[in-house]
Amino acid sequence: MRKMATESPYEAKTSYTTIDSPLGELLLVGEVSDGRTTLTSLSLPGQRNAPAVRAEWRRDPAAFARIAEQVAAYFAGRLTAFDIEFTASGSDFQRRVWQALETIPFGTSTTYGRLTERLGLERGRAQAVGAAIGANPLLLVRPCHRVIGADGSMRGYAGGVEAKVHLLTHEGVLQPTLA
Repeated sequence: MRKMATESPYEAKTSYTTIDSPLGELLLVGEVSDGRTTLTSLSLPGQRNAPAVRAEWRRDPAAFARIAEQVAAYFAGRLTAFDIEFTASGSDFQRRVWQALETIPFGTSTTYGRLTERLGLERGRAQAVGAAIGANPLLLVRPCHRVIGADGSMRGYAGGVEAKVHLLTHEGVLQPTLA
């Protein structure tokens, strides 16, 4: 179960760290207050709209140790759902779509159309759902990689199609290809 924290800009300090993964170096950004870290972003190398480290941010690997452990366990095949506190962000519509992403189980996928339908939206809103998915700041934690095209194609992943294929193969949705 993931937890959303309320924002407290007066007490929290933005910190970050990087961790190695099979996809390359991941950037974790969060707010640290009273010894607690609330994740605000988890991004992949080359991700569209990923945050860039700012001079006022503090590098603090220790603050992200628990999150890093969960990411490592995920890639080692020992974790299928994250239990990470994160900050609510985005528009009401984006948060609604992102909450729906969190209900897609490990080892499964859905289509943009089915997700749109599950949200009770008209079919014509699938593109807006796709845009909200593309704005997800918490890749891996909110499993937007589990949403695929109606024809089974890998499209629209902010971390790149290659990363999406890797993640879906890791989760057993896709079969590994022989090189």
